[in-house]
Amino acid sequence: MSNQGVVLFGGTFNPIHIGHLVVARAAAEHLGAGRVVLIPSANPPHKSGEELADPADRLEMARAATAGEPGFEVDDIELRRDGPSYTVLTVRAFRERLGDEVPLFWLIGADTLGELSTWYRTAELVSLCRIVTAVRPGYDRPDTTALRRVLSAEHVRRLEEDIIPTPRIDISATVIRRRVREGRSIRFLVPDAVADCIAARGLYRRV
Repeated sequence: MSNQGVVLFGGTFNPIHIGHLVVARAAAEHLGAGRVVLIPSANPPHKSGEELADPADRLEMARAATAGEPGFEVDDIELRRDGPSYTVLTVRAFRERLGDEVPLFWLIGADTLGELSTWYRTAELVSLCRIVTAVRPGYDRPDTTALRRVLSAEHVRRLEEDIIPTPRIDISATVIRRRVREGRSIRFLVPDAVADCIAARGLYRRV
């Protein structure tokens, strides 16, 4: 990774796993960004039905996963803020913190791009940063039709140009949680430090 630009990567990280880290690094390298900031969400509006581990536990796992890793850091900005974890508020805060000259990216998955039209203040969000969509090799191009109802043609063009290929890592947090409940190994799915956190705190044991 070079020293230009910051990739913001938000998510529940419930738990954070190898797939998250591989994709984040690949995106940063593709963009020439020097920093990846993982941002655990406290109250994600689009995942209200998901049973989340305590925010403090998810924050600790993210920190454990990236400890000592150059170019990676974790920020608890959304955990310290009351109310829903609206991405635009987070990006606005980083833009104010970094200034207008630093390239700022928000990393999402291909499934999320189609939902972007329903996000809070989508037009403001795409004006504050570049939304970068990570896709797997051989992907079906995400449908941007709905975005054309809420964004300008120029913004939609930029979103389509910022669809980037990343390694195919078929690891699911849902599967990891299920394996923990079933008493099965999660080695090689999460960093060892994350597996240790899950075991020490007794996370995801409940059915």
